[in-house]
Amino acid sequence: TALMAGVIRRLDEAVVNRIAAGEVIQRPANAIKEMIENCLDAKSTSIQVVVKEGGLKFIQVQDNGCGIRKEDLDIVCERFTTSKLQKFEDLASISTYGFRGEALASISHVAHVTVTTKTADAKCAYRATYSDGKIKAPPKPCAGNQGTQITVEDLFYNVNTRRKALKNPNEEYAKILEVVSRYAIHNSGISFSVKKQGDTVSDVRTLSNASTVDNIRSIFGNAVSRELIEVGCEDANLAFKMKGYITNANYSVKKCIFLLFINHRLVESAALRKAIETVYAAYLPKSTHPFLYLSLEITPQNVDVNVHPTKHEVHFLHEDSILERVQQHVESKLLGSNSSRMYFTQTLLPGADCSSNEVVKASANSSAVTKGTSDKVYAHQMVRTDSREQKLDAFLQPVNNPLSTGPTEVTTEVNAGPPEGAVRPQDAEMADVSDLVEMADAQEDTVMPGGLSEGGHLSSDTVPSRKRPREDVDIEMEKDDTRKDMTAACTPRRRIINLTSVLTLQEEISNLAHANLQEMLRDHSFVGCVSPQWALAQYQTKLYLLSTTKLSEELFYQILIYDFANFGVLRLSEPAPLYELSMLALEDPESGWTEEDGPKEGLAEYIVEFLKKKTEMLKDYFSLEIDEEGNLIGLPLLIDNYVPPLEGLPMFILRLATEVNWDEEKECFESLSRELATFYSIRKQYIIDEANLTNSQNEDSDSGSTTWKWTVEHVLYKAFRTHLLPPKHFTEDGNILQIANLPDLYKVFERC
Repeated sequence: TALMAGVIRRLDEAVVNRIAAGEVIQRPANAIKEMIENCLDAKSTSIQVVVKEGGLKFIQVQDNGCGIRKEDLDIVCERFTTSKLQKFEDLASISTYGFRGEALASISHVAHVTVTTKTADAKCAYRATYSDGKIKAPPKPCAGNQGTQITVEDLFYNVNTRRKALKNPNEEYAKILEVVSRYAIHNSGISFSVKKQGDTVSDVRTLSNASTVDNIRSIFGNAVSRELIEVGCEDANLAFKMKGYITNANYSVKKCIFLLFINHRLVESAALRKAIETVYAAYLPKSTHPFLYLSLEITPQNVDVNVHPTKHEVHFLHEDSILERVQQHVESKLLGSNSSRMYFTQTLLPGADCSSNEVVKASANSSAVTKGTSDKVYAHQMVRTDSREQKLDAFLQPVNNPLSTGPTEVTTEVNAGPPEGAVRPQDAEMADVSDLVEMADAQEDTVMPGGLSEGGHLSSDTVPSRKRPREDVDIEMEKDDTRKDMTAACTPRRRIINLTSVLTLQEEISNLAHANLQEMLRDHSFVGCVSPQWALAQYQTKLYLLSTTKLSEELFYQILIYDFANFGVLRLSEPAPLYELSMLALEDPESGWTEEDGPKEGLAEYIVEFLKKKTEMLKDYFSLEIDEEGNLIGLPLLIDNYVPPLEGLPMFILRLATEVNWDEEKECFESLSRELATFYSIRKQYIIDEANLTNSQNEDSDSGSTTWKWTVEHVLYKAFRTHLLPPKHFTEDGNILQIANLPDLYKVFERC
């Protein structure tokens, strides 16, 4: 069959208008853009936008401009009705946003439009509703402010396919915010606000007296506004002016933010974007982009605005020359701003000196940098570790007690002082801080065979504070809230010690301290445990073998002297009879007991009676608590998360009675502290030796071995950093040995 020619028909006017409307109004943001441009043409200084469901259900745009005359309301929504253009030649020098008269007409063909307007000389406002470009009824007088309010309801109610395509209201609302915020930045003398219907707070809000930079700050944030460079250039030959703000080389984002206005019209120009991004490619990290706001003013005769229904593209004369000129200017500005770069350093968690927003400025002027700092660091001198780095397992405390495997259960509590009414002659030299600050007893209970509770956490309950009655004496109060207020176990100090003997012992420790060793311990990187007695640590390019036993003994001695009479209490869950502990110690060959010393029972009874006489002093000064029946019920809490190896307790009790000089005050405190420190230190004989275990025993003790290693690394060596003043003799007596250094290792391996 022969092909039949199709019949050409004139389209119905309603269909024509709806097709045209679909071109101009593609989504709610386009409708709002068209209406905002009308507001700006009407010389408004305040524009308020309210939307519902992303503008699909309801849009209201209100301005305080010149308004629409009552006589013009009849045709205001018809196509090609405008107050800005009379003849075609006027297009050549058009300086308003609108000129075709299509915006309101297009909106009225795909939505229900209501216009309320009042001019300056009108006595009242008038309201009219429109459908398909035609007014439904004559305008009605009503109350209203100067300016125009346009309400658009049920957008695309008669274009189902378009309505279905725009089903995400949040996405549409984001587009609306983007359009309004861009116009707000460009029109800095005009206040804009956008909010959802029913909300009290605007999502975008600018003030009429705010500058362009203020508006950029309120919309895009401080990160952009503080890095802005002002740009501006003009060229009489090309008849254009350019001004704006661009970010410097310190700012970059994954997606380019480009606000381009040509003759105050928001447009896009792929060519200009590419030209500027080419410049930034030399300054920014790969795949990152700048923030750009540029406003070009080109002689209206050189611009063709009528090339796109939504006017988001324009063509202009000398396009390539103008782009090149803008590109050159941006490049020169960026080059000038590159004398300094900012780097924001993140806070390093463990005791870092720099804050999270500390800015490090590196000058490009390398001649100003001294030669010493710019010297190259060679591989054999390079330190590849950072002592401030945190390890993840520091937060994963093992379940078992770090050291002890004995049957004794330990409960930790922090004591707030001696019993009610206990007033000692020495109190004149021991000021009670709890008189100054009411301090609650933080009582922490953790019960588990051999040490800390499940998970290693200390549960803390608060009990009423106890104050100790004091006699009227000169008491020095502690006034500052520095770290001196806290003990090594992170408990508040209750009193200040002014006993001459203790102050002398503290001074002796301080005088014997070795500064270089202290620095090494403070900045070391822990490598690992060789055995319970020895551990490896790196400092700068050297590897050291350290005696954990001797270092921990010295640490606990110093804590006992510096935190004297300010200890918390490790409470034994079951009292340990001193008699039985003494008998256990005397059975041990280490005690050196011989038959000449007399029967063990008699010696044990003597030790119990002797220590019972010292109960008050031991409890007050050292938190060593012994009850009236001669049972040990509490030990001092020297550092947090640490329980001494309780297997050493019998020998400690024996030595407490026999090796301490109880006659002289200073010697008594020193020898008692030394014995306590020895008991608290990590000693090889009290830790299970994995090498000597059978397979089945090894499996049982796996967690036990990891717990003492965890304690050594994350409790003891952490305390060495801050609380240990290593004595000078450690450099000579083999407690700290250098076993390797990087330069020498390089020499060895270079020969291979």
